[in-house]
Amino acid sequence: MPTGQQLIQYPVPSYPPPESEDEESWVWTQIKAEARRDAESEPALASYLYSTVLSHPSLARSLSFHLANKLCSSTLLSTLLYDLFLNSLSSSPTLRSAIVADLLAALHRDPACVSFSHCLLNYKGFLAVQAHRIAHLLWAQDRRPLALALHSRVADVFAVDIHPAARIGKGILLDHATGVVIGETAVVGNNVSILHHVTLGGTGKVGGDRHPKIGDGVLIGAGATILGNIMIGEGAKIGAGSVVLIDVPPRTTAVGNPARLIGGKEKPARHEDVPGESMDHTSFINEWSDYII
Repeated sequence: MPTGQQLIQYPVPSYPPPESEDEESWVWTQIKAEARRDAESEPALASYLYSTVLSHPSLARSLSFHLANKLCSSTLLSTLLYDLFLNSLSSSPTLRSAIVADLLAALHRDPACVSFSHCLLNYKGFLAVQAHRIAHLLWAQDRRPLALALHSRVADVFAVDIHPAARIGKGILLDHATGVVIGETAVVGNNVSILHHVTLGGTGKVGGDRHPKIGDGVLIGAGATILGNIMIGEGAKIGAGSVVLIDVPPRTTAVGNPARLIGGKEKPARHEDVPGESMDHTSFINEWSDYII
């Protein structure tokens, strides 16, 4: 280990990394340090950690290797996928920046995420989003059969169904992730947190622009269903199990089936925090009577 390099200890520090062009390098250094620590403390994982992290010179190569082995099949070879993923990541600084932002999002927002390496290796929501980013790049390059094949493998392996045409920002957390469905014309902004079994879907078989647009900093609770070409405003909060069929104003909270705004649609209650980052699902509840809307 290089002189002066610090291993991340539990609990993970709450301070952010330096904001510079070297952010990717900084995060990769943390991941390698964590992998060394875990390999030393748990020898049963040493070979796995060496092959997935410690043998690679960069985050892009490690992620490409790990994703390729997760998503390969008897007819879709890991070597083919590795080359595809690495070429995509190497040619796109934007993709690599999004990877770093997603790692930071998981570590800062999810108390169950104990390290960057834990997210990189074990968070299927994180892995599904990174695979989607590459599928989206392929879609934009008009390599659509390959994009759809990758989309299918992601759905099979991670139980996350994101159409390759959907546009997703950075700083995304798919918490638990199982059952998340994001349709073809959906748009998800930056710093959005989405829990399991969330659907961003259409309302029927009509084509065209038919899926939700999710603003920056939105929090969508578990099991929420958002349908149609509607806008969920910046910093809005959608309660667990809600069904949303019309626009939700920025910085408001919508709950229920059908969803209603806390405080009423004329003067809805507004919050100052960014729920997609704070992960506060219950700030609108002051007392038991608040459950009656």
